[in-house]
Amino acid sequence: MNLFAYFHDKIAAEIAALGFDLDTSRMSVEPPRDPSHGDVSANAAMVLAKGAGMKPRDFAEKLRLRLAKLDHVTAAEVAGPGFINLRLDADFWYARLAEILRAGPSYGDSTAGEGRTVNVEYVSANPTGPMHVGHGRGAVVGDALAALLHKSGHAVTREYYVNDAGAQVDALARSVHLRYRQALGETVGEIPDGLYLGEYLVETGATLARRDAKKWLGRPESEWLAPVRDFAVEEMLTLIRGDLERLGIVFDVFSSERRLVKAGAIEQAISELEKQGLIYVGTLEPPKGMLPEDWEARPQTLFRSTAFGDDVDRPIKKADGSWTYFAADIAYHWDKVKRGFADLIDVWGADHGGYVKRMQAAVKALTQGKAALDVKLCQLVNLSEAGQPVRMSKRAGTFVTLREVIERVGKDVVRFVMLTRRNDQTLDFDFAKVVEQSKDNPVFYVQYAHARARSVMRLAAQHFGAGELTPAALSRGPLALLADADELALVRQLAQWPRTVEGASQMHEPHRIAFYLQEIAASFHALWNKGNADPGLRFVVESRRDLTRARLALVQAVAFVVASGLKVIGVTPAEELR
Repeated sequence: MNLFAYFHDKIAAEIAALGFDLDTSRMSVEPPRDPSHGDVSANAAMVLAKGAGMKPRDFAEKLRLRLAKLDHVTAAEVAGPGFINLRLDADFWYARLAEILRAGPSYGDSTAGEGRTVNVEYVSANPTGPMHVGHGRGAVVGDALAALLHKSGHAVTREYYVNDAGAQVDALARSVHLRYRQALGETVGEIPDGLYLGEYLVETGATLARRDAKKWLGRPESEWLAPVRDFAVEEMLTLIRGDLERLGIVFDVFSSERRLVKAGAIEQAISELEKQGLIYVGTLEPPKGMLPEDWEARPQTLFRSTAFGDDVDRPIKKADGSWTYFAADIAYHWDKVKRGFADLIDVWGADHGGYVKRMQAAVKALTQGKAALDVKLCQLVNLSEAGQPVRMSKRAGTFVTLREVIERVGKDVVRFVMLTRRNDQTLDFDFAKVVEQSKDNPVFYVQYAHARARSVMRLAAQHFGAGELTPAALSRGPLALLADADELALVRQLAQWPRTVEGASQMHEPHRIAFYLQEIAASFHALWNKGNADPGLRFVVESRRDLTRARLALVQAVAFVVASGLKVIGVTPAEELR
């Protein structure tokens, strides 16, 4: 149960009972910023008093009198300009603890998405080589967001867009052909400018040589470019899929740009825009900061993206009459809409920031505003070793590969660390720090919380029969014996998990899950430390069997919620740490 949604409905019902017909969807019900102010805070008076023809404080006082009579409300207070703060009795929190135990790791599952279809496209790295650590960040953000949306009740499709129709894949084909000739004994010399340098292509060229022998030697490029390109793209996709599998990521759909181009998708999408009068031939002003003598004004075929919030209209054709990359991307997003997706989420690298407005404009135009595109930009990842920058990979040629990072620290560490900052903030990844076993390492700290909880339950099993420690049995135990203020505070935190899931899902912010888990871990470890200082506060007190059962219920609830959160992130909960 999202307890804040529950009280939102209760407060809305009391407002209606007062005789007011008001739009309560604008009302927010959430935890007070200061826990000393209570358990639930509502801004109903500030946003609804005007519609009721009253002053906010007067409206709040009138509503407070009714809210004070609700079940489990021990006090209703008006604060500041009209906030209403509610305090709840302990029985309410014991009921939430029992709810967690009954639900297990599925606690927090929500129907808020109402089965709405959403397409999450992420990674979509050009199929020209292995993935680098920056791709890894986008992969984790996209995959965790997809899992989060699924947990909140959406029908999610994970999609990878293969950019296999541009000049970069032609350059890949030429690079592979060069390595193919090398594998057959030719001396190729220095790699020409514009081709890919990575050592990974040596094996790709050798694989082509083993498959086709000397078939492509001595033949003009017009004969070998297309088949070598197809081979090279498939080889690179195999490489990329392998990297993604190491990270625990599997896509539902791989969409090919080349397939869309061949099917005439660009022409179809542009035709839709032409029907709305949004395609025209015009001349653009020079870009800001460019001197007039550096600018060659010429007529271009443009999309009127400024009609949908963009800064300037955008070219959809090049000077040679071929389509721009933007035109192909318009077609791709139109294809997603035609496949039934009204909610589109793209996860891109930070270098695509200038592309966001034009793409959102195109989606608005094509769907008359019926579809929405949200773009999450992932900032850079700075790799270091004990504070010193990590050098580039010899195999990749210009960057550190994602595979190397995963092999060094493991999938779980990579996935968790990538969510310890908002996606739009630069992330520092220090190999030494992310594997150290200390409270300063959030990966370890959260994993340790789960491992510690499981350790407590294993210890308790030595003193209790198996039937007494099942979640169902613990949920029926003497939970009212949890009387310590920090125990109840932890129950309150655990009860916020459903709200955290729904809020993070609504805002498309999976990093909130990692933040929440760190808070739970900190509270749980603090409670453990209290028990070390005072034996009477330990989770297992052999002389007090009922109290121990109540505390074990709390420990098991922590394990369930942490496991639930780690599943969203894609991290395996640790049973023990060594």
